[in-house]
Amino acid sequence: MILVNSIHLENNQAEVIGTIVSELFYSHEVYGETFWCFKLSVPRLSEEVDTLVITVSERLTNGICLDVGEKIFVKGQFRSYNNLSSDGNRLLLTIFAKNIENAESSDVETPNYIYLNGYICKPPIFRTTPFGREISDMLLAVNRSYNKSDYIPCITWGRNAKFASSFNVGDNIKVWGRIQSREYQKKIDEDNILTKIAYEVSVSKLERATED
Repeated sequence: MILVNSIHLENNQAEVIGTIVSELFYSHEVYGETFWCFKLSVPRLSEEVDTLVITVSERLTNGICLDVGEKIFVKGQFRSYNNLSSDGNRLLLTIFAKNIENAESSDVETPNYIYLNGYICKPPIFRTTPFGREISDMLLAVNRSYNKSDYIPCITWGRNAKFASSFNVGDNIKVWGRIQSREYQKKIDEDNILTKIAYEVSVSKLERATED
């Protein structure tokens, strides 16, 4: 395993195991350090898959095979970045790798895990589907080093959705779950519809944070 010597923030922990499904592509450069991205296919228990974006420093890639089809384990943080484009300001979400290794065995208990400790930054949106399923959407601001924050969309179901609907802006919340990808369609004009991918945390457990 290759490790990054950096501050570990316990309020944002993500671990995924999956199969690489894209070539490396350039992300950005900071102080002479180049970062690359690739897409990782992560299985669900339902046999569906989530295709997640991984961002990794070139300094982590020595001795690691990152070819398409390779199975890997990634441990890091789920981060957000603002991307200014012709479509406006868009929130990009990626798993920022802190540790990465080739995974030889497929026998893992949880191939997709995330824990966040953050703050509600928009009023939660509670709704009921046509099939009667209750859902709440939340946006969590999770603090990061250097006075930065990551803004992470989260979705909750059933009793958790009811509970989440009572949260107020500024409430400190802890969530556990998995990172999921979801396709949606955006209408460009009368004749064209664009299919895009959204990323969010599907919450399995949540609670209000308490003071130590």
